Amino acid sequence: MNLNNVVLAVEDRLSDAVATKILEKFDVEIVKRIGYKGKSDLERKTLELNRAANGITVFMLTDLDSPRDCPPRLIQSWVKGTLNPRFFFRVAVMEVESWIMADRIGFAAFLSIPSHQIPSPTDDILNPKEFLVSLARRSRKKTVREALVPMPSANFSVGIEYNTLLSEFVREHWNLERAATVSPSLKRTLDRLTQATETGASQ
Repeated sequence: MNLNNVVLAVEDRLSDAVATKILEKFDVEIVKRIGYKGKSDLERKTLELNRAANGITVFMLTDLDSPRDCPPRLIQSWVKGTLNPRFFFRVAVMEVESWIMADRIGFAAFLSIPSHQIPSPTDDILNPKEFLVSLARRSRKKTVREALVPMPSANFSVGIEYNTLLSEFVREHWNLERAATVSPSLKRTLDRLTQATETGASQ
């Protein structure tokens, strides 16, 4: 399988930063980016992406969101048939924030909080985004609090610079190897890409 380049499909800019960091680890070039309109829009595109993967390799990343679901069931409900082998459909448990916080040492340093405040495994955190914001409230860094925590009068669940600051952390500080030891779903994604890369190299 050719993993030199892929089409990337994601829900939002933060998922883009996470997926890009992962693909860069495997020297995979992203030739096209689509999505960025939320989970429902990505779900609507799934059948088309699965068909397109007959000719191109597609890497798609979404969230599990609900503890009542599981990645295989979500994938099947979106694909509604056979998953194309060249369609890398990956699901973060529970959200991409779980993967980000899984680098407990790096993320704790970024927020300036003790690392023991981040539980392990992070996949078990039921509301990762809400939990991340609660960690940010304890940060000794005013810039972090202002970026990640919503104003008391705001109608949003996160701060106005939430995606921007977390994307910066992912690009510049996030350690995939450390994170994979704390997030099983991230480790499965890295293992899947390792397997595909090794298979392709041997062909």
